[in-house]
Amino acid sequence: MAALGPFGRSPRVGAAVSGGPDSMALALLADRWARDNGGSLLGLIVDHGLRPESRQEASLVTARLAARGIQAGLLPVDGLLRGPALAERARAARFAALEAACREAGILHLLLGHHAADQAETVLMRALSDSGPIGMAGMLPLVELTWLRLLRPLLTFPPARLRATLATEAVEWVEDPSNKDAAALRPRLRMLRHDRDGIGVATNALRATATAAALGRAARATTVAAELAEEAVIRPEGFAVLSGRPMPAGVLAALLQAVSGAAYPPALRSVTALAAAPRPATLAGARLLPAGRLGPGLLVVREAAAMASPVPAHPNTRWDGRFRLRGDAAVPTGAMLGGLGDDAPQVREDSQLPSAVLRTLPAIRLGSRIHAVPHLDFPDPLTCQHLSLLFSPPRAAAPPSFPFGDA
Repeated sequence: MAALGPFGRSPRVGAAVSGGPDSMALALLADRWARDNGGSLLGLIVDHGLRPESRQEASLVTARLAARGIQAGLLPVDGLLRGPALAERARAARFAALEAACREAGILHLLLGHHAADQAETVLMRALSDSGPIGMAGMLPLVELTWLRLLRPLLTFPPARLRATLATEAVEWVEDPSNKDAAALRPRLRMLRHDRDGIGVATNALRATATAAALGRAARATTVAAELAEEAVIRPEGFAVLSGRPMPAGVLAALLQAVSGAAYPPALRSVTALAAAPRPATLAGARLLPAGRLGPGLLVVREAAAMASPVPAHPNTRWDGRFRLRGDAAVPTGAMLGGLGDDAPQVREDSQLPSAVLRTLPAIRLGSRIHAVPHLDFPDPLTCQHLSLLFSPPRAAAPPSFPFGDA
């Protein structure tokens, strides 16, 4: 934990607890660490509602944590139905619930129970999907998001160690039947590895691959940041002015991710040709077009047709993966936050921004009426003063400062 800090005095941390052996061991160890440092742990139990017995199991986990003096919160997920991409949808719903609970409790650090065997499976999955060097780094021990720091302090520990810890402490756990569902890729890979304890040769080799890739990823991230500073000017309106010179594919991919608000950068193979000879194009939710009066190079702007739908505007609302309202925003009741789109001509006035940029600006509407476009001070600076929208693109994972070797 020390390598994943700093945490400040009396740290209050959260932990995602499914009730399985990995997360129960995480809760036990994290609670002890928090108490030793004058802080506390909040266990967060997400009930996806996909099995009839899931609520009863979640209540059982809550009771087991309470028996250890650990405060817990049960987070039900509504409306999740079986069907295509269930794992991805469940993961998104789970993290949304966890993030909301942490924000409500004032928790900055959320601990996840992924261990060494999980890391090995992740590397296998990335290899099967033809992932590049970034993907082959697997899961990182520290990822900084807009509102949370995700920490994986058990990433170097095999699952056998975690079960042994629970056995020593006489702590029971719940076995999730989905972990044996051969129709899902991760459980299938787990069964094919025949390494329940997570200490086999193949598991260790995959972990070593992730370690080497993660260190290389950190070095590349530093290089990309420096090169991006040379090649682009990133504007608070959510677009960039690019030099137009050839650049490494990783630099362009990072810029496209920021401008599009995507959770991940596009695959390097999809941007290699464009990075070598920058030109007008539409790719990965962004557009490259001549900069015109803004300079001799190229603009990189959000693709208007790919923008997210409007969302209710509340303080701290995030829209399109790119902008968020400040926490102290004075938003009218019933307001919606979305793209300016076809209403751009109504508010253009004296703005020097190109139409392609104006259409992608965030706007606050009351019904069909535009209430404010904060980046343009529309309708006036006073109205926009308390409606600041901050360009807040996805953040890349922090460079690893964690002992990746055997613990």
